[in-house]
Amino acid sequence: MSHAIEMTVLRLAEGLAIDDFIAANADINAWIQQQPGFIARRICERDDGAIVDIVIWQTAKDGHRSACAIMTEMGQSPVHGTIDHRAVEWTIATVRQAIGST
Repeated sequence: MSHAIEMTVLRLAEGLAIDDFIAANADINAWIQQQPGFIARRICERDDGAIVDIVIWQTAKDGHRSACAIMTEMGQSPVHGTIDHRAVEWTIATVRQAIGST
């Protein structure tokens, strides 16, 4: 079975750090774990300060469904205030080869 990787690259709002972003994700983490097809999530920080938020889904359809729902169902989450919305890149791709564990 093939999985899908959702990847969001973003910048934080002025004056915030990765720990602020992680703390603001508490409600999102609880919500996303209940979404159909959810496998795992990783929040990473690049050397240039960009945040890379990776979610692994059973299918790309699961990821798209969740991405649409997060803005409505979780629209009031504090995480939205931690993001510089002018600098967000989002994509989802189906995994064609996997080596190792998730």
